[in-house]
Amino acid sequence: MAQNVFPTKNNLINTKKSLKLARVGYDLMDKKRSILVREVMQLMDDAKDVQSQIGEKYKEAYAALQRAYIEMGNCDTAAECIPLDDSITISSRSVMGVELPTVTSQPTELKLYYAFSNTTASLDEAYEKFNDVKRLTVKLAEIESSVCRLADAIKKTRKRTNALGNIMIPKFEDTIKYISNALEEKEREEFSRLKVIKSVKKK
Repeated sequence: MAQNVFPTKNNLINTKKSLKLARVGYDLMDKKRSILVREVMQLMDDAKDVQSQIGEKYKEAYAALQRAYIEMGNCDTAAECIPLDDSITISSRSVMGVELPTVTSQPTELKLYYAFSNTTASLDEAYEKFNDVKRLTVKLAEIESSVCRLADAIKKTRKRTNALGNIMIPKFEDTIKYISNALEEKEREEFSRLKVIKSVKKK
């Protein structure tokens, strides 16, 4: 590839500039990859913690719901009184140019929409625990979506870093070496030619 470049000082200067930019790009891509990997590792730790909390809350919620069924016989009527929650909103934040979702559920005062006369405290507890599960599930959805996007960004960044480090930078280095050698050879030839001309003139 280097031999296809005409060996001139101008091409040497331009190739050196390209090499410098490629090295800067490589360093930036490598730093970006490291930051994204750290972000993923932190999110994975957060995901484990949230999953553990969800598992515990589900266990508590189903235990309370089971007691409510035993005490009340049927909880369907009470469950139908609880309105649909549409308070979830999605925005985004940027990490090294990667847009990550921020999923939030507006905190609302926990209200009991069913009659107290036909329900028990176990149903209240189940409602509260399942509300906690909902909140944690929203958080887990945000984390898992962010991890997927970051993993894709890391893959692309690694590919670009490898292209710069293994293809572009070596190519520019070879080109600089080729042009430098060609120019040095040309200078030696010119020097030898001048010596011959000088010698001939003296004779």
